[in-house]
Amino acid sequence: MQRPTCLDGSVNCCILLCFFNAKSVKIIEESIVDPEKKIFITYTRNLGYTKVMSVVERVEYRALGPAQTVAVRSAWIDSQVFGFSRAIRAFGVDRFKKNCNQMFYGFNHVLDRLFPRPVAQHSVSHTLKEMRSAAAAATDRAKHNVLSSVNRT
Repeated sequence: MQRPTCLDGSVNCCILLCFFNAKSVKIIEESIVDPEKKIFITYTRNLGYTKVMSVVERVEYRALGPAQTVAVRSAWIDSQVFGFSRAIRAFGVDRFKKNCNQMFYGFNHVLDRLFPRPVAQHSVSHTLKEMRSAAAAATDRAKHNVLSSVNRT
């Protein structure tokens, strides 16, 4: 008998599919706000299927400057399925890592929609002109230095 494998060739996701087939799992999010330290912390955890896989995610938002925020994301993944807990935890960690990029881009998309960034005052063509003129000035100085050192000898 062959071991069941998923489309990507891994055994882990098929093990999870054998235990449950849920299209959605209810979650709860708790938030802590500390206005003095300017820290916002959220905890998100699943309410269903916690014996199969329990996931707790913690995100800490801190002000880095007047218009910058740092988000530090961490997660704890556990399983209580006898004999498969290590494989299920590895599957959960792998999925969390894969989804971090999507979470990052989605979060930044929402922030850009809510708080549009001001347009830069210098256009790209203006910056290129400044760079070209600085390069030409540096070339002229280098030529002058070479000619003055040749004239001394």
